[in-house]
Amino acid sequence: MPLEVSTPALLFPAISLLFLSYTNRFLHLSALIRKLHGDWSERGDCLARQQIENLRKRLVLIRFMQLLGALSLLLCVVSMVSVIGSAQWIAVPAFWVALLLMGCSLASLVWEIWISGGALRILLAAMEEKKP
Repeated sequence: MPLEVSTPALLFPAISLLFLSYTNRFLHLSALIRKLHGDWSERGDCLARQQIENLRKRLVLIRFMQLLGALSLLLCVVSMVSVIGSAQWIAVPAFWVALLLMGCSLASLVWEIWISGGALRILLAAMEEKKP
């Protein structure tokens, strides 16, 4: 089945929205890490250190999500250029790999969301320990 240029172009809006979401997550985590670092520096708070470790994992995942999304976008461009250049033998595999990378990026997002609950669990556990 021949690939048309409009098919890979369908991923462009999704990718741009994902990048916006990923960037917002990254910026939010960066601000939170700076605040936690300040708390840890002032008080040597063990709780802040545990949360920073959790956030470190999340930052790695977010960078990985961004990388996979960027590679997906790049392969969509390769696919579109290949369709325009009548090179279906490049366009179709490039598009399939772009879809696979986008799926991996979304799977990483799910994993990062799961880990994000870890920071809240750390706070809840600390609150339960200090219960009167």
